[in-house]
Amino acid sequence: MDDATLLRYSRQILLPEIDITGQQRLLNSTAAIFGLGGLGSPVALYLAAAGVGRLLLIDFDVVELSNLQRQIIHHTEDLGRRKVDSARDRVLAVNPQVVVETFDRTLEETELLRVISAVDVVVDGTDNFASRFAINAACYAAGKPLVSGAAIRFEGQVSVYYPGQGNSPCYRCLYDDGGSANETCTQTGVIAPLLGIIGSVQALEALKVLMQVGEVLQGRLLLLDALRMEWQTMRFQRDPACPVCSH
Repeated sequence: MDDATLLRYSRQILLPEIDITGQQRLLNSTAAIFGLGGLGSPVALYLAAAGVGRLLLIDFDVVELSNLQRQIIHHTEDLGRRKVDSARDRVLAVNPQVVVETFDRTLEETELLRVISAVDVVVDGTDNFASRFAINAACYAAGKPLVSGAAIRFEGQVSVYYPGQGNSPCYRCLYDDGGSANETCTQTGVIAPLLGIIGSVQALEALKVLMQVGEVLQGRLLLLDALRMEWQTMRFQRDPACPVCSH
């Protein structure tokens, strides 16, 4: 690292759990972020600021006026732009050292598996079970850690799924099908800062995975009731009948 790089990340490098070794791991890492909405916004900004060397930004949508209440990576002047383009501009404004690759489409099975196989961690900020199930299956097939988050109304949750790490469950162990739980904020609403809180937790868990520090939320579901500002942790195990990881 040169002097400017050391200065940029100096407050992280001061942490004994990170030091030069952990920071270098970040600089050498690649993260894929699926969904650049309310959750993906803080994830992308914090991973870029923290020094993750390469970011893959995946989203097929364009910026709409109703997004701006919570999707803080996009600005009013971005209305009508592809979200990946708007997010790329903000990421590079925060940290021009980051290499950014964008995908402005839904990744189908073969391409999804190829992209996920080439990264070190996947962060899921999508808002529907079809996407979450597909990303989970590809992460399990590729053996890649998945940081999954969700937020709706005043409620949020985060967990980490880590194939090959002991008897780690996968996302389908927790949600065997979408069913009536497949609600979106378009239907039921969401308070703006909740997305920032949950997305920030996702970013932190992704950094811990990449730097191999601390204890990630593997086999644990972190739940937030923002109306009461109460956190709870629920432990869960692999489902022996899971259609993804039981085979």
